[in-house]
Amino acid sequence: MERDIERILLSEEQIRQRIGQMGQELTREYEGKFPVVVGVLKGVAIFYADMIRQIKVPCEMDFMAISSYKGTQTSGTMVVKKDLSADIKGRHVLILEDIYDTGNSLNFTYEHLMKQEPASLKICTLLDKPERRKPGITLKPDYVGFTIENHFVVGYGLDFDEKYRNLPYVGILKPEAYAK
Repeated sequence: MERDIERILLSEEQIRQRIGQMGQELTREYEGKFPVVVGVLKGVAIFYADMIRQIKVPCEMDFMAISSYKGTQTSGTMVVKKDLSADIKGRHVLILEDIYDTGNSLNFTYEHLMKQEPASLKICTLLDKPERRKPGITLKPDYVGFTIENHFVVGYGLDFDEKYRNLPYVGILKPEAYAK
């Protein structure tokens, strides 16, 4: 696995420190609000586990799964594969996302949740890749771990064809690894 990594972009330590900082910000933001923290599966799993432990206020955990992929090909049409268990009407909701890339999935998730009339809806993403944003996507995350350049990144939950998610850092995948 590691031989397919061109270089480590974000080390375990960098990620740990930044999550600690964001946890302090989110603790202040949600003091006394009992938020529903929504993870968008699968990529968010590792970030979610680390982030939720840094939010030092009571919160409810919930998950969604959305997809536009069949295998490694995107259909372009987003579908909810697993919706929330919690009723979020009138609740404060925080979306945790692994990467804000083209904006398609996060925009879809945001609009889907807004239809359920939360009291507030904010976004926290580990990675923001603004160069890849599709025209017309204007949604801005409220909390960003790292803004990165347009590299194909894997690790810390991010995958290529379901591989590399378990790397403990974010690395740049060698082009020959995804060109196969």
